[in-house]
Amino acid sequence: MCGIAGLMSRDGVTPDASMLDRFARALGHRGPDGEGKYLVDPVAMVQTRLAIIDLKTGDQPFFEPGGATLIANAEIYNFQELRAELTDVNFTSASDCELPLHLYRRDGLDFVNALRGMYAIAIHDPAESRLVLTRDPFGIKPLYYVETPNVFAFASEPHALIDAGMTAPILNERRRDEVLNLQFTCGRETIFQGVNRVLPGETLVVRGGHIVERRRRPALPSGAPRLQSSEDALETLDAALENSVMMHQRSDVPYGLFLSGGIDSSSLLTLMSRLNDTPVRAFTAGFGGTSVNDERDHARMLAHSVGAEFHGVDFTEDDFWSLLPRIAASIDDPAADYAVLPTWKLASVAAEELKVVLCGEGSDELFGGYGRYRSALRPWWLGGRTMRARGVLDGLQVLRTESAGWRDEFAAAETMANTPERTRLQIAQATDIADWLPNDLLTKLDRCLMAHGLEGRTPFLDSRISEAAFLLPDNLKIQKRQGKWLLRTWLENVMPKAKPFARKRGFSVPVGEWMNRRGTKLGELVAKSPAIRDICVPGEVQKLYTSEQKRPRLAGWNLLFYALWHRRHIEGLAPEGGVFDTLSA
Repeated sequence: MCGIAGLMSRDGVTPDASMLDRFARALGHRGPDGEGKYLVDPVAMVQTRLAIIDLKTGDQPFFEPGGATLIANAEIYNFQELRAELTDVNFTSASDCELPLHLYRRDGLDFVNALRGMYAIAIHDPAESRLVLTRDPFGIKPLYYVETPNVFAFASEPHALIDAGMTAPILNERRRDEVLNLQFTCGRETIFQGVNRVLPGETLVVRGGHIVERRRRPALPSGAPRLQSSEDALETLDAALENSVMMHQRSDVPYGLFLSGGIDSSSLLTLMSRLNDTPVRAFTAGFGGTSVNDERDHARMLAHSVGAEFHGVDFTEDDFWSLLPRIAASIDDPAADYAVLPTWKLASVAAEELKVVLCGEGSDELFGGYGRYRSALRPWWLGGRTMRARGVLDGLQVLRTESAGWRDEFAAAETMANTPERTRLQIAQATDIADWLPNDLLTKLDRCLMAHGLEGRTPFLDSRISEAAFLLPDNLKIQKRQGKWLLRTWLENVMPKAKPFARKRGFSVPVGEWMNRRGTKLGELVAKSPAIRDICVPGEVQKLYTSEQKRPRLAGWNLLFYALWHRRHIEGLAPEGGVFDTLSA
């Protein structure tokens, strides 16, 4: 993908061009293949490019005859079909990213409605004296902004705004409490005071350095579940899956797949094998010599069954201790998810051969895969419970003062998701899609891959897939205590070796095992770190790292990740070696 950044002055004064150099340096990892700059009063913009489509003429910015200019961090998958509609346009490139600019000239702010893809786009239109920012409906691609007395500034990552001097790295304590209890933050505000998100599907109009209009394109289709037979639903699903994967493979550079061996990535493997004449390159992480399930043998068998080229990647205990400070440093918008560990290393290995990988994010949310969805359907007297009703640190007596309000933004998302036509299952799904998906899973994917100049594509997060999946009746999502029932049925039909209805141990990372082996020393260092010592009781912190119980181990991981994250992004100190070196420095 790419990095984008820019600013609009509030007094009409020409922005300082040196700001673009600072932005470009901060976002260079997102776009190692070149950069383009734009400076027309009162707007300055820069893009760092990771070249994927149209390697020769696809450099940005793009310009159109009406005077508007575009920079983008985007893949517009239906660009070929849309270009065919614009018969009166003289395109200057073969890039997918030039297309939105001409759609903007034709449709105004409604130009986003035609786009299938992942995108964060900035358009300066001098004739209208406006800057337009927009983000894809699922929030696959990030976009942030700050408002100061002098400028409105935006960037693909918060640290770019901080490094460019647009704002200071001041902690938003409410959002910190969200990270410690939820592992991610919710809503518009980030963990940095004054740094806000352009929300998924949102379009902002900025004039004179002030936001004057907001619009929102929903990720999910409206309406009640559609009654349909499983046969009809399977036929619709097969067509939607094949179309989405076909479009997500549009690329002028080599691409592959992150294959876990689970339902989602196995489905993508099947479709990619169906659509490609050459072997699919599949990458799978495992944790040898630990108590957690190592998925590599199953993934290797599936890959070989369709003639794919299999690459197994071992994530070891040594990797955990040596890589974690760098991983936490790369995730400036914190997502304290175990999965950052294998994702980061997989990206580092895959990037040696590829520039694009397809990934399975979004399937659980759209097809009803999580166990918490089944719990949400049950009444309380049968074990049903509210999603994320309990924070990771709740009841552990670790904090000096128990945090309050950490669930407020998540509760607001639940309220927004609770529309009259939706079932309880759909409400739970829509709640996750509002915050958990963009601010945990997709943030993890974006930062871990972009740290290595690798693009991650998510075929399940496509408008045709969401139309086919979200409006399924509940009984085609969950049956016999198993989620993703329709997707499992489809996979069993096309790849029975995947055994999609078999009980699986699920994905996990042996973080608790690794921390416990060095728990005494680790607990002391975490308790003493500036991020932790003022908010936690030292003795209680240390107990987390010698506990054999799941919740204390999870709390210990959250505090460790946060301590390392804080050191880089609040204290401004680069990682120094491994975990113990960094925490001791």
